[in-house]
Amino acid sequence: MPNSLQITAIPGLPLVQPGDDVATLIATALAEASLALQDADVLVVTSKIVSKAEGRRVDLRTITPGDEAQKLATTTGKDPRVVELVLRESVEVSRARLGVLIVRHRLGFVSANAGIDQSNVAGDDETVLLLPSDPDASAAAIRARLHALTGAQVGIIISDSHGRAWRVGNLGVAIGVSGLPAVRDLRGQPDLFGRALQISIQGYADMIASAAGLLSGEANEGLPVVLVRGLTAPGDGHASDINRAIEFDLYR
Repeated sequence: MPNSLQITAIPGLPLVQPGDDVATLIATALAEASLALQDADVLVVTSKIVSKAEGRRVDLRTITPGDEAQKLATTTGKDPRVVELVLRESVEVSRARLGVLIVRHRLGFVSANAGIDQSNVAGDDETVLLLPSDPDASAAAIRARLHALTGAQVGIIISDSHGRAWRVGNLGVAIGVSGLPAVRDLRGQPDLFGRALQISIQGYADMIASAAGLLSGEANEGLPVVLVRGLTAPGDGHASDINRAIEFDLYR
């Protein structure tokens, strides 16, 4: 049988509210769609619904920007209150210019605006959503709860969309991982001609998140959970495994 993957967006997820049990919502939607989880399935869950469930909404009217935020807001043309939140969620500013604020997030990755977003967030224009506080822990909790509800041992990826320094367009990336490898080190494996691979390290969870993003989208699709079936790599990594160590960051 040829190698194949099955990628299915789960229909019927409701709009998530603070305090909701994301795993129960997923299990209910799967049952209503007559879908049963199997061991080794992977569910890619957008960070947005996890953030909503974890109460990561912020009312900008409650934020007082500091001096650094005011200065960066002048440079970037961004709302100083949003810039203040970006600084609180970050450990370092990488680039700042008109319309652009790139930071190293406290979780270790580099992204625009620390992942703070207003799209698909209920409320007025004064409401923004932060990323989950600890996406790896969130992924592990969803995985454990789904196992309790369904009996299946699945992998969980919490995904976000990131841009790339040298290429146009966003891709899905993994910011939380549980129950599967985040990266796969292929060094030492033979190529077609028996030569040992020397530098091949695969961004496994990012590749899965990006594939799922083809279905979940970023606009009004309303499909925040995607089931990926047919993956075979065992392991249990963390999204932090994907972050390049600062001393090897050539673009810092």
